[in-house]
Amino acid sequence: MDKQALAYRIRAFRKLKGYTQTELAELLGVSIAIVGTIERGTRRPDSRMLGRIAEALGIDQEELIPIEVRAKGE
Repeated sequence: MDKQALAYRIRAFRKLKGYTQTELAELLGVSIAIVGTIERGTRRPDSRMLGRIAEALGIDQEELIPIEVRAKGE
């Protein structure tokens, strides 16, 4: 999966929900540095973290996965 596309979607959903990186980090119980690296695409969250992010944002985990990736079945 393209880390940049995933990073963009996480950032977009966070902003759509009105959270700052600090607020999301607090909801996840991680440092703001981790949220920053995920949103920059330099760190790819594992499936467990992806689930936690989706839960914190109040969305299904599949919504974070870019449409192109879902279409390919990756």
